[in-house]
Amino acid sequence: MTRPHATLPAEHERLSALLELMKQEQQLLMAADADALAELTPHKVALVQELAQLSRQRHATLGGMGFEASEAGMEAWAVSHADAETRAGWSGLLTAAAEAKELNRVNGLLINRQLAHNQTVLQALRTPTGAAESTLYGAKGQTFGAGAARRFLAA
Repeated sequence: MTRPHATLPAEHERLSALLELMKQEQQLLMAADADALAELTPHKVALVQELAQLSRQRHATLGGMGFEASEAGMEAWAVSHADAETRAGWSGLLTAAAEAKELNRVNGLLINRQLAHNQTVLQALRTPTGAAESTLYGAKGQTFGAGAARRFLAA
């Protein structure tokens, strides 16, 4: 019978790799390096998918043993059935997951900051300073007014 802790080494490996990618992502976000971020994203997605699959396997094993198929079930199993090394491994995984959650939060803030900056730049391009009429043209050559409801159209 498979034990709930059988996936822990693989989960640790994937989560460590994910943490490294998230740290790289943070550096790239601060540098506004969109090309490098685009290259990093598929690797990050693959790791997250692998972690989700490993977690599902662990949950299925726990459920089959009569424990809740969740992290709470793993905690209950670890307290009653795991040795000290396995409990330490589980605790380490939870610590790494908390670190990943915090990195994700900070990276999200950096993304939002960059989006706000981009919106400001776009708005500046859409609204020429002091111009009564916009100098932006649509596909048919028409200009767009400078009113509040004006929309930018690309041909």
